[in-house]
Amino acid sequence: MNRCGWVNQDPLYIHYHDHEWGVPVYDDRLLFEYLNLEGAQAGLSWYTILKKRENYRQAFDHFEAEKIALYDEEKIAELLQNEGIVRNKLKVNAVVTNAKAFLKIVEEFGAFQPYIWSFVGGKPIQNHFNEMKDVPAMTEISDKMSKDLKKRGFKFVGSTICYSFMQATGMVNDHITSCDCYQKRNIAVEVNEKSSPHK
Repeated sequence: MNRCGWVNQDPLYIHYHDHEWGVPVYDDRLLFEYLNLEGAQAGLSWYTILKKRENYRQAFDHFEAEKIALYDEEKIAELLQNEGIVRNKLKVNAVVTNAKAFLKIVEEFGAFQPYIWSFVGGKPIQNHFNEMKDVPAMTEISDKMSKDLKKRGFKFVGSTICYSFMQATGMVNDHITSCDCYQKRNIAVEVNEKSSPHK
C-alpha cells in the first residue's frame, strides 16, 4: 500500500494513518480530544503523543469537558505525577482551561462542531499535494482559527497546532496524491456530504 511519507513501520502509526488521519470528525468529545492532544505535542512529535493517547484518555476522563472543567489543584498535581502523559504543568493546565472555553462555545453554538467546522465552510477542503514538501504547516484558515480560539481563552492553539488539528480531523485532506488514502478520503466525502451533520 502506498502511504504518506511521514508514516513509520509501527502498526499503531500505520493504523492511525490508514483509518483516522483525514477522516472527518463531527463528534464534539472527539474534536475536543484531538485539539488537546495536538496541543500536547507542541515541541514533540505526534507519534510520541499517539503512543500515549490511551493513557491520556484514562487520565483525562476520556476528554469529557464537563468533568475536566471541574478539576482542582489536587487533581492537577495528581496528573503531573502520571508517567503515562507529558508531565508539563502548562500543558496539563491548558486542558482544564480549554475545557471551560469549550463549554462556553457549546453554550453559544449548541455544539462545538458547527463552530469549528465553520472555518472551512462546513465541509472538508480537498487538497491535491503531490509531495510531502508541498504540504503547508499552517494556512490563512488555521491562522484565523488560532486567533479566534485564543480570543475565546484556549491555550496551546497556535496556527501550526490548529492546522495539524484540521488535518487529523478531516477538515482538510492532506494525504498526498500518490497515497492510497487520498482518493479514499475524497470518495468518502462525496458519499457522505449530503448526510453530514453540518448540512
